[in-house]
Amino acid sequence: MLKRTLFIFCIALVASNVKAQYESNVHQGEFGAAIGLAHYYGDLNTSAAMNRPKFSGGLFFIKQFNNYVGVKIGADYAFLAYSDTYSKNETQKRRNLSFNTNVWEASLSGYFNFFKFLPGVEGFNYTPYVSLGVGVFSYDPYAYLNGTKYFLRPLGTEGQGSTLYPDRKQYSSMAVCFPLTVGIKYSLNENFNVFGEIGYRFTNTDYLDDVSTTYAGTDAFPAIPQPDGSTAPSPAYFLQDRSYETGTPIGIKDRQRGNSLQKDAYVMLHVGLSYNLFSYKCPSPKN
Repeated sequence: MLKRTLFIFCIALVASNVKAQYESNVHQGEFGAAIGLAHYYGDLNTSAAMNRPKFSGGLFFIKQFNNYVGVKIGADYAFLAYSDTYSKNETQKRRNLSFNTNVWEASLSGYFNFFKFLPGVEGFNYTPYVSLGVGVFSYDPYAYLNGTKYFLRPLGTEGQGSTLYPDRKQYSSMAVCFPLTVGIKYSLNENFNVFGEIGYRFTNTDYLDDVSTTYAGTDAFPAIPQPDGSTAPSPAYFLQDRSYETGTPIGIKDRQRGNSLQKDAYVMLHVGLSYNLFSYKCPSPKN
């Protein structure tokens, strides 16, 4: 009986010490880094295929208001690229467009842990989480023609800047995104966590891939005068409709080139490591 009483007393003492320790050490948040893959969805990838992932990575800081709710500040990079040659749709293959772009993103999101999260405490050392917010990102699509790199935005491949299309203005190299992220994290100890997450970016632009509306037609891309007095087609002429590489050109004026009713998007799949931040609070006096 005495041994049982002493055993129960020891367990209660240890539990009391652990509780006091974690009542006095408040989890303030965490900062960390992640790497992984990114993929683009839009006018060149209409079937939501995940067949051409590219590199991505990011840094973040999370401020916790309690064990469940916080706010997240993030900075991410993604390289996105796609081509009509990857499509199973014969019309898209004939269109033969492609793009590449670097995406630099900054975001602010609300952050929610589904379980009570106490780093280093058994039973409370893991949780699924979700975050939703708003961000801004820069992008500048480019493509290659005969081995030369051309940025597509200043070329006005859909007639932007042409007198034939005064209503088509050059699109911005900045856009807004709405990151929705779900993931799960596990604390290795009081200091470090590992996590895996997937984040989808809804955007307000349809020009991530430089494709949105209709073909402008060849008249929107005048020839360039040459030193010998002759003229030659401009790079924009060759890049606005590349179907000539697969057969008879299909880029007739006002024929559909992209789908302007649906915005482009991208997704990031990350794994990473974060470091926990704590502050000390004097334990409440016992009555």
